[in-house]
Amino acid sequence: MNSTQILSTILLVCFFAVMIYVGYSTRKHATDVNGFVLGGRSVGPWLTAFAFGTSYFSAVIFVGYAGQFGWNFGLASTWAGLGNAFIGSLLAWNVLGRRTRIMTQQLDAKTMPDYFGKRFESTPLKIAASAIVFVFLIPYTASLYNGLSSLFGMVFKIPYWVVIAVMAVLTGFYVIFGGYMATAINDFIQGIIMLFGICAVIGAVIMNNGGLLAATQKLSAVEAEGWAGGAYTSFLGPDPLALLFVVILTSLGTWGLPQMVGKFYSIKSEKDIEKGTIISTIFAIIVAGGCYFLGGFGRLYKDSIQYNPSTGKPLFDTIIPTMLSTLPSVVIAIVIVLVLSASMSTLSSLVLTSSSTFTLDVVFNGKKDVADKKKVTTMRIFIVFFIVVSAAIAIIKDSFPGVTFIAQMMGVSWGALAGSFLAPYLYSLYWKGVTKAATAVCFVWGCAIAVLQLVITLGKVDISGWGVVLSYIFKSSINSGVVAMVGGLIIVPIVSAISKKQNKETLDKMFSCYSAKVEVEAKSRID
Repeated sequence: MNSTQILSTILLVCFFAVMIYVGYSTRKHATDVNGFVLGGRSVGPWLTAFAFGTSYFSAVIFVGYAGQFGWNFGLASTWAGLGNAFIGSLLAWNVLGRRTRIMTQQLDAKTMPDYFGKRFESTPLKIAASAIVFVFLIPYTASLYNGLSSLFGMVFKIPYWVVIAVMAVLTGFYVIFGGYMATAINDFIQGIIMLFGICAVIGAVIMNNGGLLAATQKLSAVEAEGWAGGAYTSFLGPDPLALLFVVILTSLGTWGLPQMVGKFYSIKSEKDIEKGTIISTIFAIIVAGGCYFLGGFGRLYKDSIQYNPSTGKPLFDTIIPTMLSTLPSVVIAIVIVLVLSASMSTLSSLVLTSSSTFTLDVVFNGKKDVADKKKVTTMRIFIVFFIVVSAAIAIIKDSFPGVTFIAQMMGVSWGALAGSFLAPYLYSLYWKGVTKAATAVCFVWGCAIAVLQLVITLGKVDISGWGVVLSYIFKSSINSGVVAMVGGLIIVPIVSAISKKQNKETLDKMFSCYSAKVEVEAKSRID
């Protein structure tokens, strides 16, 4: 074994041992549904903020998105990271955090489908939301393994399926034993690794290119179509409109993702929300901003990365690994643990969300006489199921590149979930006038856009004759995902204005939680 393999093995063994210990030691918090799914609604700001951040940023961002958007936009791709920090984290916590915590406790809602069902007094809406989560969250979960192959292949000569299996088994162990609390604590540990890891990697890559000034000068000399020079060091990059769509999808989209919003259900108090907002934002600035900033230097390695032989386009998942391959052994070892941490933290959040949603909102829907122990046991069984399915999808995708359906399904998942859920969820926290019909229409709208995008991409449909606007919208899953979200924000108030309203007394009772009187210490409030 060489020095890189030895260091990586030591760090991985230590990492695995800590994850297993946390899972086993937190099992006492996962004896009932409230504890297993929400940590008893008593999780502090640090754990919640790191759980939010690590669920947000996975290996998909570090390896895939950083490589792809860094290649396309250069250093301007950093705007995507800053958007994630200030829109996806800071604004999300301020707009959704407190109201989500209060309303979900008022309704006793434990999942997003459960929230829709109780907020609109509609079992069909709950079932529909559960179906959307089930259909689109599994391929999204499978995408988390992307990027692990090239990184582990760079250090260890082991089959990709072994990497997936190890990650899946380890994640399953601590989630099954400790539920949300184990996930939150491990997310905190994994978040610290991500913070220090990304800083070390950025520093090493920049120094390897002669320092920040020299690296930027080299990048400014890289040519781009229609530019005399400096395209990839310019303020907004060579394609500002495409960059804007990326920022909106990756930042605003989190407001409608059940695994992200679910973090607000469990936070302990108002003061913890204020602290969590700051912590989460700083975390996102460093991790997301750092990842995209690092990816911005990808074109400096254009002679070393791999290209698709049929299209001549770069294989984006190879860009970041190529950048790292020239770094010292200790940095590569840190990166291996960093990427594994990022992937496992998001995977644990997704499988816990999927299993709890399917168990509570589908299997035991409306059955109040079922014991908590049976529900928790069922959730643990479905955690195993979802992990196995997602791992199998990832292995099939890697083993059979011709199976393009899986890859494209992964691409549209984010847009489908956010397009369906963002608008009705956001409006319903603030406005009594949102209706069941408007929510249902938005569900159909978000899924329809995603399915149409899937059909166009798989069928290689020529959309050039559809007009400039439609052609641009369905040019990629990023563009159509943004349209699905923004369209939902327009559709919901319009349909709500012309459709049947809920009972006023029922709504007043629901929203009374926001005006309830509470006592606080003078040092917290002076008015």
